Amino acid sequence: MNLSKNGLSKYRSFKLTLWAAMIASLLSVMIMVPPKAEASAASRTMIGYWHNFDNGSGFIKLRDVSAKFDVINVSFAEPTSGVTGGTIGFTPYNYTDADFKADVAYLQSQGKKVIISIGGANGQVQLASTSARDNFVNSVTAIIEKYGFDGLDVDFEGHSLYLNAGDSDFKNPTTPVIVNLITALRTINDHFGTNKFYLTMAPETFFVQLGYSFYGGSCISCDNRAGAYLPVIYATRDILDWLQVQNYNSGPITGLDDQYHTMGNADFHVAMADMVLTGFPVAKNPNNFFPALRPDQVVLGLPANGNAGGGFTSVAEVQKALDALIKGVQLSSYKTRGSTTGYPDFRGLMTWSINWDKFNNFEFSNSHRAYLDALTPSAPDTEPPTAPSNVSVVSKSSTSVALSWTASTDNVGVTGYTVYYGTQSMNVSGTSAAITGLSPDTSYVFTIKAKDAKGNLSAASAPLTVKTDPAGTVDQTPPTAPGNLQVTAKTANSVTLSWTASTDNVGVTGYTVSYGAASLNVTGTTATVTGLTANTSYSFTVTAKDVAGNVSPGAAVSVTTDAQGGAQAWAPNVSYKVGDEATYGGKTYTCRQPHTSLTGWEPPNVPALWLLK
Repeated sequence: MNLSKNGLSKYRSFKLTLWAAMIASLLSVMIMVPPKAEASAASRTMIGYWHNFDNGSGFIKLRDVSAKFDVINVSFAEPTSGVTGGTIGFTPYNYTDADFKADVAYLQSQGKKVIISIGGANGQVQLASTSARDNFVNSVTAIIEKYGFDGLDVDFEGHSLYLNAGDSDFKNPTTPVIVNLITALRTINDHFGTNKFYLTMAPETFFVQLGYSFYGGSCISCDNRAGAYLPVIYATRDILDWLQVQNYNSGPITGLDDQYHTMGNADFHVAMADMVLTGFPVAKNPNNFFPALRPDQVVLGLPANGNAGGGFTSVAEVQKALDALIKGVQLSSYKTRGSTTGYPDFRGLMTWSINWDKFNNFEFSNSHRAYLDALTPSAPDTEPPTAPSNVSVVSKSSTSVALSWTASTDNVGVTGYTVYYGTQSMNVSGTSAAITGLSPDTSYVFTIKAKDAKGNLSAASAPLTVKTDPAGTVDQTPPTAPGNLQVTAKTANSVTLSWTASTDNVGVTGYTVSYGAASLNVTGTTATVTGLTANTSYSFTVTAKDVAGNVSPGAAVSVTTDAQGGAQAWAPNVSYKVGDEATYGGKTYTCRQPHTSLTGWEPPNVPALWLLK
């Protein structure tokens, strides 16, 4: 959790994302993740962070923590060898080791789980080398064994996680800090045993849901930390007990409805949870789809009171969000995409923090414990989804077939599909699949079944027979031209473009933006061209390329860059650097932190980014 030991509030993502500013294809195999063999804490779980320090909220002995909490996250263990050394240390505050161990054991005797949380605002960790990774594994293992913790909570913040340029596939990350963290977590989990060890994560919205709009390894002029937790979550989803995204101290985030959602209300919490319960195309690239987590893997993270962090949400609004997520009582402002009837197995609530909850006379724990306890236990679901329908061929080659179909429906929500052909099968998360490695000039019979959140399989779709092309067949069909090309932002030296994706019989691999003698290659449907001359007219042409190298007709647009000098009018989707000036509402502001602007981040709204002149 983002925390200043000298401050009174836990000023997290909003602070971080505003300082620096603010992955699985639909066609690829989805990991269908069963729950761990041993049930993980209570099904209506209440999780709280306990301060291993006193920041004005008041110190509490572990044994005196409110009995309303099922899981106590001890925060924090922090690096002792610098940001990049990897060695983690932990010393109990206001405790002897013996007394602290006794209190951990006491809580466990009451049926509670006590987990060590690593990181926080003061504990940035970058595992950029294998030696740092090994130091991390050894030191964290030693801490857990010494104090008898039940598991590990990953609360990496700041610049702990980022993506190197070109690291665009969250399923196959290449950035060392990401790859080494994944290996470290799996190694620690294997050491303790999956069924006895709890692995949880508490990322900020910047590192998860922002990945729907921007992905740090593939976008231009955006923060390279955007969506950086996604490869870690994906690679550990089979051992991850729950994900508790911090729905506070956050800038506005675009939901699956492509609208901005701002914190502090039921709308925000439902929209943010729905993204990980439904899955989403990373950077809006339909070929890079982040698959949904199970409902029992998703927790709402909330501040316990107004001192604990920005975006405090009233009890009534929190429970309105839970009604929508658990019971399917839809909001008027946002409709869930993954299931319209709710997720009875939704895990529960997390708060920063136990200490701030006590400071606020236990409003959070008393009110929400009562709500969770009053929920009717979910009955076993035995109703399968409807069978997929309208299975059709999107494209084929000598060695591949791409299929699409109409989505199945289910009372608790469809989690994925299995495509069967011969003795083989593959799992996918969406309603399309690309089957490769086939034999040329051969007939295949495809059937598809849907799976719901309880593991029930639908009846098979009607069989579809497809014959692959003869060997040596060359695709000569180009993609369609990109549609709706438009300028979404411009400055004196840059222009940002967006367009609608092209379609192709075998698949689009990317786009080329040409202007004069220069060009820029991108994989998504947006591009920011920099290094332009002020007050100059440019003509941009965007073409698509498919896997066979065929190039589409071009889409063109002309634009004149802004005049140089003086403050320009503030605009969203613009990359600002320290010292840049912008006008808004008749006033002039100076940029304090480098960032890419977003709607909702207007200068008067974000003093961490802009200083009024």
